[in-house]
Amino acid sequence: MRIAFGIAALALAACQSPAGSVGNIPAPPEGNTPSPGEVIAASKPEEWRALDPENTLYMDFPQGRVIIEMAPQFSPNHVANVKTLSREGFFADGAVTRVQDNFVSQWAQAADPARPPKKGVEKLNAEFTLPRNAVANFDVLPDPDTYAPEVGFVNGMYAARDMTSAWLTHCYGMVGVGRENDENSGGGTELYVIIGHSPRNLDKQLTMLGRVVQGMEIMAAFPRGTGDAGFYKTPGEYQHYADIKVAADLPPEQRTPLEIMKTDSASFATLVNSRRWRKDDFYRNPVGRIGLCNVTVPVRAATPAS
Repeated sequence: MRIAFGIAALALAACQSPAGSVGNIPAPPEGNTPSPGEVIAASKPEEWRALDPENTLYMDFPQGRVIIEMAPQFSPNHVANVKTLSREGFFADGAVTRVQDNFVSQWAQAADPARPPKKGVEKLNAEFTLPRNAVANFDVLPDPDTYAPEVGFVNGMYAARDMTSAWLTHCYGMVGVGRENDENSGGGTELYVIIGHSPRNLDKQLTMLGRVVQGMEIMAAFPRGTGDAGFYKTPGEYQHYADIKVAADLPPEQRTPLEIMKTDSASFATLVNSRRWRKDDFYRNPVGRIGLCNVTVPVRAATPAS
């Protein structure tokens, strides 16, 4: 298959602003801006949320674990199908079969001969967009965007919207569903992650499933494929993972507890504005704007319960 390809009060306050409008850019902080580490260290426990094990995938490579948080709000049928495929063993001994420089790493079952799904399916109707009014928790980034009237975050996922629709965007680390030319030819049996400059022209062209929240250093470092579109020419070049598991299906001691900074929190607003107006011993000329895909949503090891 181929892919057819007051800072806190101001920064993210316009959650329901009209599509096409750009919000007020918060003023620059006085003096040097705090680093992400300083913002994270000063954050409050209630500004973080734990990953939902039922919507978290683990891919275990020899190099380490890659963790994907899925977005069932945007692609419920594909998320459900990937979980079904995982639970029937469809992905066992799978592999990354394509690594195209500055673009994507793509993975599949990689069995020879291929094992057809038993309970899951190979094809589903595309889930490119949602009605705008179906996404109430859209945390708007007030900066202008080239590709959409408004951009922001939905549960930590990079998103965009216009007057009628909302959708997930192709930022670094976002995971999508491979397909043929027919928009309904993908179902989650092949997935990809963005490893390069964000190809936002693909927004609303492919179903987006979620984002990698741990392990991008693994997915972005595989040898580049030398075949067409970065596909590996021979199975001997494949980069194998043991399986794709739903975190909820593993005992707690085998899970990797992570938490994500809430994108409607004061600390996230401070973080975004400090990157927008970055000023320190090296950065002397603040830009005063930030692109959606230049914002990093912080992830950390979950704080043990007291």
